[in-house]
Amino acid sequence: MLRLSRVLLLVPVAVLTVTLLGSAQDLKPNAKVNTAVQPAPRDPNWKKRHEQFVEIAKRGGIELLFLGDSITDAWGGEGHNPKSPGAAIFEKEFLPLKAANFGIGGDRTQHVLWRLQNGEFDGITPKVVMLMIGTNNSNGKDNTAEEIAEGIQAIVREIHKRSPKTKVLLLAIFPRATGKTPEIQKEQTEKINKVNEIIAKLDDGGKTVKFLDIGAKFKDGDMIPKDIMPDQLHLSSKGYRIWADAVKETILQLMEAK
Repeated sequence: MLRLSRVLLLVPVAVLTVTLLGSAQDLKPNAKVNTAVQPAPRDPNWKKRHEQFVEIAKRGGIELLFLGDSITDAWGGEGHNPKSPGAAIFEKEFLPLKAANFGIGGDRTQHVLWRLQNGEFDGITPKVVMLMIGTNNSNGKDNTAEEIAEGIQAIVREIHKRSPKTKVLLLAIFPRATGKTPEIQKEQTEKINKVNEIIAKLDDGGKTVKFLDIGAKFKDGDMIPKDIMPDQLHLSSKGYRIWADAVKETILQLMEAK
């Protein structure tokens, strides 16, 4: 009887082992992981900026939140360079709307996602979040258009998970002309255009998401004027004026909507 009991005990273990081996094979270890949706922090200095935003969030009272990378970072506001090209416009046009800016230079979708999951959205329920992110994911072979779009969608979902009534003003990734060769430039432009085409479908008429593509306002034909984007990526004060004029009415409408 003792030997029979041992055999019976071993049977489930054997079955479990086969099952686990089958599951491991199904995982396909060589399959590419989409880094754009994997929340990730950055270096210590970045974490200090993040912690500063967490403290701002703890104070509450934010009704309009700007969220993104360096292009958003340069709007200025508390926690940012007061001499940023967009700072004066931000103070005049958006600060009276109880706005805060949580943009950090160099961020990708995975970094914004991590920040939202680690305190920057705790204690606040903004009426509107203006989100523009993804250009840093578009470099070279870092992420495909589909992966970047998935990362942006993950951020939108995270916002609504934490504040269901918040409306997201989702901006198309801005045009850029930083490619070192015409071929590289063409590839990146096509990738960004594809991302914008995908995320435009998140628009539900402004009930939860309003998609807005203002990229053409920064261009003169196929060119991006240097007085608007001096380095063909980041905006000048003139560029921020164009941006403000292009979105303020929509922001007000979303903030007033119920």
